[in-house]
Amino acid sequence: MSCHAYIPARAGSKGLPGKNIHPFAGRPLIAWTIEAARAAKGVDRVIVSTDGEDVARVAEAEGAEIAWRPAHLSGDTALPKDALRYHYLEMAEPDRPEIMVLLQPTSPLRRSSDIETCVSAVASGEWDSACTFKRADTNPYRAWKIEHEAVVTFIDGIDPWQPRQALPDAIELNGAVYAVRAKPFLDDPGPGFVIGRSKAVMMDEARSADIDTAMDLLIAELIRDSLER
Repeated sequence: MSCHAYIPARAGSKGLPGKNIHPFAGRPLIAWTIEAARAAKGVDRVIVSTDGEDVARVAEAEGAEIAWRPAHLSGDTALPKDALRYHYLEMAEPDRPEIMVLLQPTSPLRRSSDIETCVSAVASGEWDSACTFKRADTNPYRAWKIEHEAVVTFIDGIDPWQPRQALPDAIELNGAVYAVRAKPFLDDPGPGFVIGRSKAVMMDEARSADIDTAMDLLIAELIRDSLER
């Protein structure tokens, strides 16, 4: 099945200006995602969706194609799902992929094998989507909230004092890989990528690092150094 990997990389970033091309371990941050996508089996094209000239220059130098996104899909509130829909529909029909993969450039520690696992799951026909997850930082059975100035359990009626072994496993999306079949994706009215029957592909905590701030960048570099040893 034809598969295109899309890397959303807006020029703007409030948490870390120029984040997508900020140096990370000696290379622009986005370069690590482009490299993993180009090496992933089953991915036919690697396309960077951007509104920034600087991002485009770096991405092209790393071997990616460029898809320019319009201003209304480039603001802080723009959804990656809307950008992918736009790029898909802008393509001539024979060129449209059967599988689309979203790879955020802020997850530089994902591997090609993580991408391949998600793509293979969707290509099998058994799954409409496959996304990467990690173990949840906080189990919802242990979470609290404030109601009318009083602390109550986040889930009504549960016992937050149960031992860890008695709690159900909780996972959360880590944002590294989202793979979807094009038709269910386009038909789905929601904002997310967990479409239809969806498979969870687990990644460990270390490689799930997601960069939003300068501190995140430093921590991810330390994790990468430790993984390389």
